[in-house]
Amino acid sequence: MSIAGRAIGPGHPPYLIAEMSGNHNGDLGRALALVDAAKEAGADAVKLQTYTADTITIAHDGPGFRLEGGLWGGRTLHDLYREAHTPWEWHVPLFERARALGLTIFSSPFDETAIELLEELDAPAFKIASFELIDLPLIRRAARSGKPLIISTGLATLGEIEEAVAAAGDVPLALLHCVSGYPTPPEDCNLRTIPHLAQTFAGVTAGLSDHSQGIAVPVAAAAMGATIIEKHFTLSRADGGVDSAFSLEPAEFKAMADAVRTATAAMGRVDYTVKPSEVGGRDYRRSLYVVADVEAGEPLTAANVRSIRPGFGMPPKHLPDVLGRRAVRRLNRGEPLSWDMLAPPTQEDRHG
Repeated sequence: MSIAGRAIGPGHPPYLIAEMSGNHNGDLGRALALVDAAKEAGADAVKLQTYTADTITIAHDGPGFRLEGGLWGGRTLHDLYREAHTPWEWHVPLFERARALGLTIFSSPFDETAIELLEELDAPAFKIASFELIDLPLIRRAARSGKPLIISTGLATLGEIEEAVAAAGDVPLALLHCVSGYPTPPEDCNLRTIPHLAQTFAGVTAGLSDHSQGIAVPVAAAAMGATIIEKHFTLSRADGGVDSAFSLEPAEFKAMADAVRTATAAMGRVDYTVKPSEVGGRDYRRSLYVVADVEAGEPLTAANVRSIRPGFGMPPKHLPDVLGRRAVRRLNRGEPLSWDMLAPPTQEDRHG
């Protein structure tokens, strides 16, 4: 698949998405600074979330509407989303800033009105959040745009993922392995799921949407073949914010970007040939050398021939074949051994 002309998939560097989420802390200036920092940190794209508290839930304090435990325990859904949402009037300046920087920008829509707004802004792709994976009408509406879809799979069963893929139809599609734990313990990440997604859903690009702390998990995911990596992004965790606890600061995102691209390049292919960086090293492997002077006609022994470095002599595997053979000339200590130094074996050499 490709987004805004950037090819994504095997053979290309991982596509790195900086997820702003609610880390703007309700300040447009901070949101614009996050866009700037994402570009500087090496992100390929910055992603928003397009909803209002009223489009994603209702103001209600009944059973199920107040969160229990975790980072947001005790808060109602409506209160949390009112704080975290990105105001719709911010979308134009944020899109303009990203495009001026040459940074791709798109968003996760949470209802049809959000899709309509993003279509007006000519967003180059849509992201379906994990909690919306089961909203098949939302996926079908996003797919009708013809734009690439990225779907996170947190909380979903394999059957639910299959239904989401079917709802997406024929648009270019990426599935991001995701664990919707905030933050996610590394032992819950199960990154072997990434290649399984690619194998199970032919033609689908597989990646990771990560909520773990630090950069180890995304780097490991790159080594597992993730071609998209999404990570929450903040200017400073110390400034707080609804998602700050599991977000990367700019220097950390830059370190992740460098590391995942290095990990991907290092994966390479199955190859047993000598690499250009190894060529000089072959001269310093072990080989057979004269380690004590040998007069012409004297036999070679373990005392005057050994396997040592460097590698300009005969391969060490021939040591049993040369021991007992006689020198055709004087051999000096430090000479690499070669067959032309040795007389043909006699019956006496063979049997002692």
